[in-house]
Amino acid sequence: MTDLSRVDQGKEVTLVRINGGRGIRSKLYSMGLVPGSAFTVLSHSRGGPVMLRVKDARLAIGQGMAQKIFVE
Repeated sequence: MTDLSRVDQGKEVTLVRINGGRGIRSKLYSMGLVPGSAFTVLSHSRGGPVMLRVKDARLAIGQGMAQKIFVE
């Protein structure tokens, strides 16, 4: 298990848990990022956003938020 900010681009991962308060969890859940969901890391750059493909949608997650998302 690792945090999302450390995952290489092109990898498909499954969300395990979110370390954060109710606000961040609610925001991520509304974007379809719930425990058990699978998604692909499209791009990942140092200091920039992490781009994800969740089902048919593309999402950008900031580095701070990505560090609170644990995947395997």
